[in-house]
Amino acid sequence: MAQTVTECLAAGTDSVTLIDGVKAGSWEVTGMTQAEINEMVQRNVDHLSTILLYEPVDSDDDTPDVKGAASNLKTTHVAAVTTGTDYIAAN
Repeated sequence: MAQTVTECLAAGTDSVTLIDGVKAGSWEVTGMTQAEINEMVQRNVDHLSTILLYEPVDSDDDTPDVKGAASNLKTTHVAAVTTGTDYIAAN
């Protein structure tokens, strides 16, 4: 059975939590350099960006259309990409 848009977005929830936690200072980064933290945030930004681009290539493709889904479903994910990108640029 194919995944739904909701299931795809749920797969990105940990990335949202990590990015928001690093930005808020509540994510445990003891012992990590700023470069390592930035790399970790970038990996999660990349993960979310990939999920947000999911779409079927044709009518036979059962890939969920995350890209075309209502924006209110993706609000936290899109915001986390922006937050992570801004965090990396500032650090």
